[in-house]
Amino acid sequence: MLKAMMFAAALATAGAGVVYAQSTMGTERGAGGTMGGRSGSQTLGQRESTGGMAGPAVQIMTTLPTHATAVSNWYDRNVYDQQENKIGEIKDMLLDREGRVQAVIISVGGFLGMGEKDVAVAFDAVQPSQRENRWWLTMNATKDQLRTAPGFRFDRSKQAWTVAARD
Repeated sequence: MLKAMMFAAALATAGAGVVYAQSTMGTERGAGGTMGGRSGSQTLGQRESTGGMAGPAVQIMTTLPTHATAVSNWYDRNVYDQQENKIGEIKDMLLDREGRVQAVIISVGGFLGMGEKDVAVAFDAVQPSQRENRWWLTMNATKDQLRTAPGFRFDRSKQAWTVAARD
């Protein structure tokens, strides 16, 4: 449960990282809707940190991204092939420094946690749709293709995914 909450918080934060609030809390706007020059007012992101905290201040959003989807629509969801056979389950998503999802970690095979293998696929390989008010994730791949793909494991000491040892 803790891993799911951390996963959701990380993706929600990263997904919102490049989206700025439309309200600039008193900042003048220049031509084309960009931030004004040195008018004396600042956005939240331009204010100096207080209390010794490093980095830019928090970007408070007044609207949500229009084409965003919740992490819960992906995390721990089954993935199906084109014939609607379950081929795996999403266990993690890897983000780049800009907060874009680059890869999806899919757990494939196994029974009751034994013999599972985690593989990575490009984020674009998984196609989302909705069925009966639920997210339905599909891939143009088979379970056998995923089973023969290189495996990865999560290294808790490094807090990162690494190449798994060959079986």
